[in-house]
Amino acid sequence: MPQLVLGTTNSKKALELADVLRPVGMDLATLADFADPLRVVEDGRTFAENAALKATRQARHLGVWVLAEDSGLMVDALQGAPGVLSARYSGPGATDASNNQKLLQALGPTPLDQRTARYLCHMTLADPSGAIRAESQGSCAGRIVFEPRGSHGFGYDPLFEIIEYHRTLGLLGPVVKRALSHRARAARRMIPALVRLADSGGFD
Repeated sequence: MPQLVLGTTNSKKALELADVLRPVGMDLATLADFADPLRVVEDGRTFAENAALKATRQARHLGVWVLAEDSGLMVDALQGAPGVLSARYSGPGATDASNNQKLLQALGPTPLDQRTARYLCHMTLADPSGAIRAESQGSCAGRIVFEPRGSHGFGYDPLFEIIEYHRTLGLLGPVVKRALSHRARAARRMIPALVRLADSGGFD
């Protein structure tokens, strides 16, 4: 089976992606399986720019196919913040808890119907030379509740309510998240490109 390296060391992200991509029939690895992955500075202005940086630089460095993604939360009442800064929203040493707390403080008493938000994920596939071979994008709409609810997931999941379910991703759990999440949707949209490359011998 051709090898595809998921451009992350985050085990929860890797598991979510692997569950979606497993039917493609590829040997999936992560950056944690390599002794010397690059530490890529994510200084792009958009999710697409950061995903491209992570995919192309790691692919050239490791000499493998890399599927990288960049994702985050965009809150309408905050003019799209935290956006590309989602993982480090609360500054150096940011944690999920500190980021969630800062988000709640930034929104303050904003009414629930004005707390609309969306998760966005951009995914980029690079070959061992560092050339971009495919891209995809996925999003998930919801709103930010007033306090964390649920312990599933990571990031802003305990605050991110899927409006139709009236429950946060922290309450809905991994099975529902794999169906609805921005990352899973981007991965599913990447599958046709992976299949075409595999069928044409592009991974050889």
